[in-house]
Amino acid sequence: MFELTDEQQELRDLARKVARDQYAPLAREMDAQRAHLPVAERKKIADLGLLALPLPEEYGGGGRPLIDALIVQEEFAKANPLAAWPIFEASAGPARVIHLFGTEEQKAKFLPPVAAGEKTIAISISEPDAGSAATDATTKARIEGDAVVINGAKRWCSGAGISEQYLVYVRFSEQPGGKGMGAVLVDKETPGLTFGPQEELMGHRGIGSADMFFDNVRVPVENVIIPEGGFNKLFTAFSVERLGNSTMCLAIGQEALDRTAKYVQERQQFGKDIIEFQTIQAALADMVVQVDAARLLIYRAAEQAGTGAPKQLDASIAKCYANEMVKRVTDAAIQLHGGYGYSEEYEIARMHRDAVGWAIAGGTPTMQRMRIASEYLGRRFDQRA
Repeated sequence: MFELTDEQQELRDLARKVARDQYAPLAREMDAQRAHLPVAERKKIADLGLLALPLPEEYGGGGRPLIDALIVQEEFAKANPLAAWPIFEASAGPARVIHLFGTEEQKAKFLPPVAAGEKTIAISISEPDAGSAATDATTKARIEGDAVVINGAKRWCSGAGISEQYLVYVRFSEQPGGKGMGAVLVDKETPGLTFGPQEELMGHRGIGSADMFFDNVRVPVENVIIPEGGFNKLFTAFSVERLGNSTMCLAIGQEALDRTAKYVQERQQFGKDIIEFQTIQAALADMVVQVDAARLLIYRAAEQAGTGAPKQLDASIAKCYANEMVKRVTDAAIQLHGGYGYSEEYEIARMHRDAVGWAIAGGTPTMQRMRIASEYLGRRFDQRA
């Protein structure tokens, strides 16, 4: 059992109050209108010291362990996932790649605006023919003097067209697989970078998703965060992102559970509270077990990570379980709410729509199972063989 320290309890209480008071009332409307969180609100979260807790203090962050950030992220995501999105990106997203592997000059340049809420960095990996097989990416980058020139197309970038910066996975050479790959930071307003129409997604409304097109996009060579051959570093940092993803799932599952526990003690049929029926008790108990198990797996991985990255095995186990947990739990919540669960007014339907998206983003449970087997056995498996 993981016990929070007094300081972590206070942090959770602060995050819960801010999220419930300011952002929970906006959740349904923001989802319906596909409205993203305004920059001004992002800056408010930063001013409270809740936006970028794991980033070093010298760059404006909190200098605290990853688990502290996940505690904050969970409280915001329970109240309003769109309010939690910038916390996720700053604490567990591509900003952490710069934190863990960037040069001192890169950290000093790129991290303070993230910590201040002025900029959000989104991650751009997938392509029309490179999804789970990320190393099939064909977006090319060539170094010309003091610049990097990028050409290609990206798809399924969460935050595309809205975030101010993008960590773009690129191919520097024709070396096979990840050997020729690295990552470059690109500003949204860079000439040659354009965006397709915003996708109409089942869930994750307001985060933004669009195709990205790179036509001789030139950025300073200093924006190369991971040079050619550093693909393994990217996936080490991606283990942090997996815990951020898992925490979004945990938050949705916990909120669905809490609302369902309240509902089944108020709703009456056949003259009594429906919680009096054993089938309802069993269904609720299953929800409790699954949410609690997900929390323990996430906390185990986060505690081990400290201010760095978790073990890849622990992160993949947590993500695989949390992704599938949240779909089962939100589905059960819909069933236990009956017709009300199918109504957008009760928000359970929105939670289920978002749950499905988190199980796709950042590596599906199927891919996590492959990673789990590989890490557990200490063997690499060539999926192309």
